[in-house]
Amino acid sequence: MVDIFDEVDEELRADRAQALLKQYGGVLIAGAVLIVGATGGWQGWRWWQAKQELVAAEAYLAAQRGAEALSATAAPTDRANAAKSFEQVAAEGPSGYRALARLRAAGLRAQAGDRQGAAALAQVVASDNATDTVLRDYASLMVVQYQLDDGDPAQLQARLGPLLAPDNPWRGLAREAQAVLALRMGQADQARVILRDLAKDVTAPDGVRARANALLGRIDG
Repeated sequence: MVDIFDEVDEELRADRAQALLKQYGGVLIAGAVLIVGATGGWQGWRWWQAKQELVAAEAYLAAQRGAEALSATAAPTDRANAAKSFEQVAAEGPSGYRALARLRAAGLRAQAGDRQGAAALAQVVASDNATDTVLRDYASLMVVQYQLDDGDPAQLQARLGPLLAPDNPWRGLAREAQAVLALRMGQADQARVILRDLAKDVTAPDGVRARANALLGRIDG
């Protein structure tokens, strides 16, 4: 008797399954097609993205090799042309390369004497919320350094403010810029205080501490 009931139960389940398949079969097939299409589309997007990143990496490395080939006495036009190679990477490459390419271009522009153009490139990076915070802070510091000679002191001080936080990785360089700005404004005593603290700051880079000592010697001398 148990076997008969089992067979009847199986037939009932089979009938229900057939009824459900007739009622919702089209929906199930459409869902399966959508899943397969979405998976294929995602794989295609990943392939295209990887290809774009590879192209950008090759272009960035080519621009880097061009910049490294420049001699110390390279003409400003040569440095400007090298900057254009990085600017092209920033314009055409994926987001991961834009910030780095713009910062390298800014450095070359500054070396070519175009400090205004360098500051403009760095400002783009500093204002890009999609860029990593550390790079944005570095770009903001670069804007200050490119404008130390002729930028508005109040604006430069305000830009340096967040970079002077104890946990900011660029604090040492920001303090150095703060001292130079104080000297430009005729505040030699304030510059001395900053430079003395910076020279004794073991968390500051060695180069920054050495420059602080050297600048102190020039002020006192």
